[in-house]
Amino acid sequence: MPETYELLFRNGTVVNQDGTATRDIAVRDGRIAAIGDVDPRRAGTVVDCTGLHILPGVIDTQVHFREPGLEHKEDLETGSRAAVMGGVTAVFEMPNTKPETTSAEALADKLARAAGRMHCDYAFWIGGTRENAPLIPELERLPGAAGIKVFIGSSTGGLLVPDDEGLEMVLARTRRRAAFHAEDEPRLEERKPLRVAGDPSSHPVWRDEVAALRATERLVTIARRLGRRIHVLHISTAEEMAFLADHKDIATIEVTPHHLTLSADDYGRLGTLLQMNPPVRAARHRDALWKAIGSGLVDVLGSDHAPHTLEEKAKPYPQSPSGMTGVQTLVPIMLDHVNANRLSLERFVDLTSAGPARAFGIAGKGRLAVGYDADLTVVDLKRRATITNRWIASRAQWTPYDGRPVFGWPVGTVVRGRRVMWENELLASGAGAAVRFHQHLGAS
Repeated sequence: MPETYELLFRNGTVVNQDGTATRDIAVRDGRIAAIGDVDPRRAGTVVDCTGLHILPGVIDTQVHFREPGLEHKEDLETGSRAAVMGGVTAVFEMPNTKPETTSAEALADKLARAAGRMHCDYAFWIGGTRENAPLIPELERLPGAAGIKVFIGSSTGGLLVPDDEGLEMVLARTRRRAAFHAEDEPRLEERKPLRVAGDPSSHPVWRDEVAALRATERLVTIARRLGRRIHVLHISTAEEMAFLADHKDIATIEVTPHHLTLSADDYGRLGTLLQMNPPVRAARHRDALWKAIGSGLVDVLGSDHAPHTLEEKAKPYPQSPSGMTGVQTLVPIMLDHVNANRLSLERFVDLTSAGPARAFGIAGKGRLAVGYDADLTVVDLKRRATITNRWIASRAQWTPYDGRPVFGWPVGTVVRGRRVMWENELLASGAGAAVRFHQHLGAS
């Protein structure tokens, strides 16, 4: 009796580890069962993907979905809805909620909240602090944990480890790769008088490139002394890239679409909607980030989706909060860059699937291969569309890219063999599950 498959994606241009070619992908029990020329008579459902590209599912390893405690901005359902509407199949959610995710109980609460509500797969970062440092060896191994995240500089929420002694307390106990928001808190405090009331363009003057570089240098020094692996989030400066080029044996690097797409020239147009930590900076920094992508220095592309309401963002600077939506726009913004020849489609795949899988030891995801989860991001590279606030599924309902035309669009989001989004329609609700990590396999 011939093999049968539940679902067959037929005649798509498949981008995977051995190149780009027109192939079929067959799915059984949520995993890829065959890649190649598959007889459509063997499949229960056939999806014609002629003219479309099939990518490994996009993994966004930095999102803030604000639940619990800040659900007026976002929650796990609305944030994951935004993710799948934009072609993202899995997310790592950040710990600066209320209460903060710093304990086994807080992680268990988030996992319980996610079950049956999140539309994509998920893992949750655990905040590293002085107080929970002794528990880190247990916390980072908990199922559903993405690892330990540390704020060296203050941002949204109260998580902060600003001093070298505190960083050493945390890093000395990590075994997995830990993630860091690197801005030097003493310098931020010292430069607060440089903020100009009502002028968000002074944000990158206050949180300058020296604050970023100084924190990254401190972090790398400690990590090297202790022999630990680190992941430096949302690099925003040319100076950090030059420094980290000499430390790739211990450090992986993330960049964001907004730091690659926007610049300080956009403050006049966007005002506080552009306000982020670390800031969007002068164009020379953006150019350096693109050079680092081209050289292979960058490992991961994350959105740093960090929503606030428009009412909150309308407060005069510096009372306005830092953060913008991004998980839903990651794919179309970056496909537009692909079509503009700023990076290849294969490099985009490396940054959004293979790169996260390598950096964090994700099991069963990150490539299109038999036996792997059938996570697919299906895109139309030839489709022209316009990003609008009306399209944004986040509870915040706005994007800094409102009105921006793009060339390239997410058509479908497939999570473990289930079509969750297709042609801008949510087809399956609450199908997400916890991401598995090699660190956890076989653990009791």
